Amino acid sequence: MKLTQTVFHTVALSLLFAGAWAQAQITGTVTNKTTGKPAAGDAVVLVDVQAGMGEVAKATTDSGGHYKLAKPGSSNYLVRVTHQGATYFIGAPEGNAPGDIAVYDVAAKVDGVLIDENVVGIVETVNGQLRVVERYAVHNASMPPRTQWSPRGFEIVLPDEAVVEGASAQRPGRMLTTVKLDSAGPKGHYSFNFPIQPDDGEKSTLFQIEYELPYSGSKFTFHPQVTMPARTVWVMMPKSMNFSAGAGSVFISAPQDPAFQTYVAKNAVPGKALEFTVSGTGAIPRDEQQAQGGQQAGSDQDTGGPGGRPGGGMGNPINTPDPLSKYKWWILSGLALLLTAAAAFLLRKPAAGAVCDAGAAVAFTAPASKKAAVLDALKEELFALESDKIAGKISPAEYAELKAALDTVLKRALKRQ
Repeated sequence: MKLTQTVFHTVALSLLFAGAWAQAQITGTVTNKTTGKPAAGDAVVLVDVQAGMGEVAKATTDSGGHYKLAKPGSSNYLVRVTHQGATYFIGAPEGNAPGDIAVYDVAAKVDGVLIDENVVGIVETVNGQLRVVERYAVHNASMPPRTQWSPRGFEIVLPDEAVVEGASAQRPGRMLTTVKLDSAGPKGHYSFNFPIQPDDGEKSTLFQIEYELPYSGSKFTFHPQVTMPARTVWVMMPKSMNFSAGAGSVFISAPQDPAFQTYVAKNAVPGKALEFTVSGTGAIPRDEQQAQGGQQAGSDQDTGGPGGRPGGGMGNPINTPDPLSKYKWWILSGLALLLTAAAAFLLRKPAAGAVCDAGAAVAFTAPASKKAAVLDALKEELFALESDKIAGKISPAEYAELKAALDTVLKRALKRQ
């Protein structure tokens, strides 16, 4: 009797642990979408986002592209697969959902890759600086589909005077993530070590760079250079500033939103002149009126010309795609990031006697008026963010990311107050 009970308990425990082990497994198939065949021999890694992308489990795909990973705990995990040097990610599936991943063959240069939209957003002039958020939507329509990737897979050229504040990139349909921007030789030349994957429907690979320029308010001349063909290059700037196209440039006014000015150059190619000069001061507004204007622009797009693009009615006489419905939130999110960084700086209060690099003792405390101004700006930005959410201009994931950042700084500001 005792032996029977012991055997029963042993079997029961074995089944219990076996069930727990099965639930802690991630299984999936890696498929090479270039060849349509399973991707054999690829390295698959489970990474813990909350532990600084630390690797917690590893596997290698078999001849059928299958893999298994042990999933310890319930942290926030990603599954990463490396195929021909390029990496691909999915969120770790929950329960028994399959962790299937698509990969593509890789080449340093791929036919069918071009810049769909390059948007230069002149956000504001403040304290002798010109703040700029620049975005690129890079289209990959290669056939058969392949990923363009190399350590200098996508290169950009910024003004020599630019002080880079941050860089980020986004795979088709994925979250915008912070990335390292590498120097690419001559001054002002930079590169993203980031794969340009084939488009996912209408979603392409996105790149963003935020930078500041010294600016007296009189004028600054931009000399944009595209490193691959670009269908359109847009310039967005405050209504109170002045725009002047340089000699040989093909920028024309393309009004899209009453809140700010928009200019466009079409079919830009490397070596083609894109010079323009801005002067005056101002800032792109972040109030309810702008949100309503953006919503109206979105409505115009829905009822516009062929393919859902404007041009069939008033307000867009040059039959060009409205960049605001797709890209305006880029500029606003960049502005939110800049605002957050500035607020963190203004609201910090180092201990008395903190020593700067020059060896002088300093104790910085922002004046009450500046703190109040920052607090008001943060509240205004939160309101604009809620308006964009209601208007459907940003995804739930983008909203959550920006809301969390602004909430953190707002709480800090209220605590200081």
